[in-house]
Amino acid sequence: MYTITVNGSKEFKTELHKQNKDVISGTLNGTEFSADIIKVREGIYHLLKDNISYNLEIVKHIPEEKKMVVKINNTSYSLDIKDKYDDLLHSLGLDNLAAKKVNDIKAPMPGMVLNILVTEGQEVKKGDPLIVLEAMKMENILKSPTDGVIKKIAITKGIAVEKNQLLIQF
Repeated sequence: MYTITVNGSKEFKTELHKQNKDVISGTLNGTEFSADIIKVREGIYHLLKDNISYNLEIVKHIPEEKKMVVKINNTSYSLDIKDKYDDLLHSLGLDNLAAKKVNDIKAPMPGMVLNILVTEGQEVKKGDPLIVLEAMKMENILKSPTDGVIKKIAITKGIAVEKNQLLIQF
């Protein structure tokens, strides 16, 4: 059993019963399905379901995060895939133990701190902007690699930093 979330909102439950070279079958939200599938070339497939033809391309596959981006008839879809073990870990509250713990942010390159976008004690989410660093006449926004709370900001606005210099501690 798999749970597939499409574009972060629509959720589908699916179970594959039979999968061979030319046919895929199973259930989708409790309804039986069967489709003919042909591999055109690596990452590109042709699917025939209920006499409707679909061109399917796997644009990006990130197996360690169980994510995919697929194009179906030239429309892109972002997929998050969870199996029964992911659901079990979530129900036990153990689903984010595998997340890498990041304790600090270091300068990826020498540069000048143009702006600090967070404060000590502030909660941040993965992807939130933290610092604007100018390097080689370009502004680079350093983003949070994880969810967390800012413990210490080790730099101030307007100072020059060296590569691998500590900027922020979580």
